[in-house]
Amino acid sequence: MDLVALLKSHFLCHLIFCYVFIASGLIINTIQLFTLLLWPVNKQLFRKINCRLSYCVSSQLVMLLEWWSGTECVIYTDPRAYPKYGQENAIVVLNHKFEIDFLCGWSLAERFGVLGGSKVLAKKELAYVPIIGWMWYFTEMVFCTRKWEQDRKTVSESLLHLRDYPEKYFFLIHCEGTRFTEKKHQISMQVAQAKGLPSLKHHLLPRTKGFAVTVRSLRNVVSAVYDCTLNFRNNENPTLLGVLNGKKYHADLYVRRIPLEEVPEEEDKCAAWLHKLYQEKDAFQEEYSRTGTFPETPVVPPRRPWTLVNWLFWASLLLYPFFRFVVNMVSSGSSLTLASFVLVFFVASVGVRWMIGVTEIDKGSAYGNVDSKQRHSD
Repeated sequence: MDLVALLKSHFLCHLIFCYVFIASGLIINTIQLFTLLLWPVNKQLFRKINCRLSYCVSSQLVMLLEWWSGTECVIYTDPRAYPKYGQENAIVVLNHKFEIDFLCGWSLAERFGVLGGSKVLAKKELAYVPIIGWMWYFTEMVFCTRKWEQDRKTVSESLLHLRDYPEKYFFLIHCEGTRFTEKKHQISMQVAQAKGLPSLKHHLLPRTKGFAVTVRSLRNVVSAVYDCTLNFRNNENPTLLGVLNGKKYHADLYVRRIPLEEVPEEEDKCAAWLHKLYQEKDAFQEEYSRTGTFPETPVVPPRRPWTLVNWLFWASLLLYPFFRFVVNMVSSGSSLTLASFVLVFFVASVGVRWMIGVTEIDKGSAYGNVDSKQRHSD
């Protein structure tokens, strides 16, 4: 192992990243709280400020992927559609198979300059998570309980609020609802068989109702659906821990731009359209597993420097007082002070591991652990 790789895998480096992320995130959350005063006076200014504040948080994770680990991403797409990316609002449909697929979606948004304003359809529990969840609350993310009877009205209302959003955005959505595992796939294909739908080999059955509401609520505001199918070369199994350790991955992303007017508005027709889309995505994945490539023209969007600049700003602002604090604690010689320092260090290490564990596939939702009636609903 070379010196750089050894340095990147050292826990002290991870602790520094965690400290900068948590400290800057809490500062940004506090600033966001004060921006609420702007909402009744100038809602659009509130939104623009929170887009920039959101970028300060989410771009730190993208920086880890793009600059720290140096992960490469090749996009396969139609050259005629490529100039439109980042110049329009879009619904981005991502497959949900890898632990860092959400991070690859953020990287896609960053490379086209829309990361700060981009949205996700996230489970409601995340709204209560400090830093990321609170940041999402202030940027008007759409939260759901995954119980459609409860979500139908709240999700639709949240989406309608985005119709006058002043910034360009990608609305990132994992229609499968949970990450792919063999157990979940087996259960999902049982549902597909019961519904008379074709089996999928590389995806779970998409949940159509949330997608249909998204399309209906954002029609005439969003220009297109970007169908994104992600894979990694050489059967790589990327993890957030691997990214944090500086491991370089090689991602291939097939992006199809589908004008929104081609997506039916009626719920039943929209559901049938989405099922067909996932059958096509499955065929693309099968072709990739056989040939190691996607169709269309490969292109590598350049990394923008702003994620790195943002992290360096926060690191330079926060690390000096942190190191001063550590030096003063160690030099004090007090047993109580040293014990407190060890305790803080231990809590920080547990916090790093917890943040990584949130992304692990085996810590995903309990898909399939519900009754048969609920499994058969979208």
